Amino acid sequence: MTNETSDRTGFLWAGRRRFRLMALAAPVVLALAGCAAGADLADLPPAADEAYHLGPGDQVRIITYDEPQLTNTFTVGEDGNIAVPLVGSIKAAGLTPAALGATIASSLTSSRLISQPSVSVQVAQYRPISVLGEVVHPGQYPYEPGMTMLDAVSLAGGFTYRAVTGYAADWRGGGQPGEQAVQGKIEPDTTLEPGDVVTIYERYF
Repeated sequence: MTNETSDRTGFLWAGRRRFRLMALAAPVVLALAGCAAGADLADLPPAADEAYHLGPGDQVRIITYDEPQLTNTFTVGEDGNIAVPLVGSIKAAGLTPAALGATIASSLTSSRLISQPSVSVQVAQYRPISVLGEVVHPGQYPYEPGMTMLDAVSLAGGFTYRAVTGYAADWRGGGQPGEQAVQGKIEPDTTLEPGDVVTIYERYF
């Protein structure tokens, strides 16, 4: 056998050996991929298509027409209330902006402060979202309507080199009285909701 033939035979045997090792390793790699952090998490249920309900951390702009002393921006407290001048503490959490406006108008009427008040309530700033886990700067960030998981990660400085980038976990809800928080898996283009807590997982390998 010539040296050239011997080298070719050795190369073929080495190639076959590498192929066998790859074939043996493939199921292990697939198994590990299937066991990646959060891979078995159920998808987050879609957000209900309904009017927005206020929660702690939301800022609202209350406009009482022809009454500038009653026009201002207020933050919904951790107890779900806002403190309105001349009216006092009013429960805002769980109400839509329109319902809060009607509640304030009713309180002004019943207290005989204003006979026919006209009150408008707008969301000035939504409660923040939280981005945790494998991002450069974990923390709370302002929510903007239409924000996706990838937008939130960008605000947090981007993924770390250890991050799982194809999906994340999201805690949603629980900010309203009696509301149950739910957890589920979201994708980079999933639209977030105010108050969401997004967790970026760490890759196993």
